[in-house]
Amino acid sequence: MSLTYDDVLSARAAIEDATLLTPTVPATRLSLQLGIDLHLKLENLQHTNAFKARGALAKLLSLTDEERATGVIACSAGNHAQGVAYHATRLGVTSVIVMPHGTPFNKIKRTQDFGATVELRGTNFEEAMEATREMIARDGLVLIHPFDDPVVVAGQGTVACEMLEQEPDLDVIVVPIGGGGLIAGIATAAKAIKPEVQVIGAQAELFDAVKSAIDGTAPHFKGASLAEGIAVKAPSPANIEVIRDKVDRIESVTEDQIEAAVFDLLSHEKIVAEGAAGAGLAMVQKLAPELQGKKVGLVVCGGNIDSRILSTLILRGLVRDGRIARLTFEIDDTPGQLAVISRMIGEAGANVVEVIHQRMFQSVALKQAELEVVIEARDKLHVQEIVAALREQGFNLTTDLD
Repeated sequence: MSLTYDDVLSARAAIEDATLLTPTVPATRLSLQLGIDLHLKLENLQHTNAFKARGALAKLLSLTDEERATGVIACSAGNHAQGVAYHATRLGVTSVIVMPHGTPFNKIKRTQDFGATVELRGTNFEEAMEATREMIARDGLVLIHPFDDPVVVAGQGTVACEMLEQEPDLDVIVVPIGGGGLIAGIATAAKAIKPEVQVIGAQAELFDAVKSAIDGTAPHFKGASLAEGIAVKAPSPANIEVIRDKVDRIESVTEDQIEAAVFDLLSHEKIVAEGAAGAGLAMVQKLAPELQGKKVGLVVCGGNIDSRILSTLILRGLVRDGRIARLTFEIDDTPGQLAVISRMIGEAGANVVEVIHQRMFQSVALKQAELEVVIEARDKLHVQEIVAALREQGFNLTTDLD
């Protein structure tokens, strides 16, 4: 890929009137926790809630009148699909988006709402991409690739131009990596503007194709990742060469780290972020001891997270912080036991959320019952205080904190 800073500047001039100049804001609470000066580039505020709209628009604007009249096609079940659909419709260009069967309905509907025709083909991305190529051969549609296109990558690189204008004294820029387009564009621009700035990439441990290519090791592809937007098996070879030349470091993060980071963005900074953006913060948290005292910019690349997944993630985060806890009792099956437990929990300043009481299954003695109580508390210390008081009263119980 022949990608230069001039390409990024040309893309910026082309797209700036139709994309949002998203803010780069201080992450005050996370900065205090981590001991670094963390700033967040909020690409989740773009029209389609992700940076992908930049590259999609740059490519659309580069097409000839004949190509626009023919129409465009993209293979994506996520942010790229919505970016292409939104800007193609706005420009009066017909768009077709190919998605694999099994794509969540909310993603299909949002893409259709932006004006695209959605075609469901195959059961995975590779099969959907093969169907895309067949449709291109049949109908002559113009492909807008999510990351393997220098015009698209130049559009993504405009993020760095804005970040270093908004916060020119950044020491480090952290970027999530999937197919490599975003970090290739950002690194190209950032190193041209400020050669000494460090560019660090973050990959999901379950899909570490770029890191493995750079390290010369076998990649890992296993399971479903919360960071599905960067769960790419076949990144662009051209992007990998740019990354090899301009990116200072790439590290991977676990699913637990990504989940905790998405929760931290929401609970501490009140920012809704998808898993890919969580991977970036997870990397910052992982490297925090090395980044002490530095000014770090993190690209919050998108906020398109499924509402059901987000609700589960919030509850799991509350459990992890000890703000929701499960207490399991073995009690004598006599009247008044539950009343005593509920009263003690209430007097301690906690709230009972759920109670499950069973005596039929043989995990307990005949004259005993198993009682599971889910409570809301201030934190883990508060839970421990409640458990200690209940045990002092003679109750036999265990918790998830034991």
